[in-house]
Amino acid sequence: MQHDASARDGASGRLIFLVGPSGSGKDSLIDASRAQLSAAGVEVARRIITRSAEAKGESAHGVSAERFAQLREEGAFAMHWRANGLEYGIPAQVDQWLAQGHSVLVNGSRAYLPEAQARYPDLLAVCLEVQPEVLRERLLARGRETPEQVDQRLARNARLQLEAVPSVHYLDNSGDLATAVAALIDLLRQEKLIA
Repeated sequence: MQHDASARDGASGRLIFLVGPSGSGKDSLIDASRAQLSAAGVEVARRIITRSAEAKGESAHGVSAERFAQLREEGAFAMHWRANGLEYGIPAQVDQWLAQGHSVLVNGSRAYLPEAQARYPDLLAVCLEVQPEVLRERLLARGRETPEQVDQRLARNARLQLEAVPSVHYLDNSGDLATAVAALIDLLRQEKLIA
């Protein structure tokens, strides 16, 4: 598929690092905006996670902890981190896409953001925010965790919100998903990442 729209005359692409608490709708936002992003030449990286492929949630590639460690040792990841008892890896392919001039959207981690910014100084950090009561309902509704685990995730969210990170663009995803998609696309246009 041709992605000439955002390959900016040989310039390197830009990493779009999407973060937000579990249940904030990062996967939903990515899925709902995927066609527009693809048409504009923005690649979407698929995460590798130490969770079974049968688990509910994003269309990530689930692997065993042993396989994840092997991939990490082989240099298969551009970035990797641990959060909520799971390992997350972003395939090294993102560096190839960036070098080819494509911007790349990554479902990231707030705790890893400073490291990502150090590695990709011009990255665009986008944080989804959700009202606490909406977030709790979403976490319980998805059925991945016990109520106690949901409370742990909400506590982690409260801790991470206290750590102010500079240069982050905030999008509210407490309501209609289409509104958040429009806000994301508008932000990418303002940043000249899409036409």
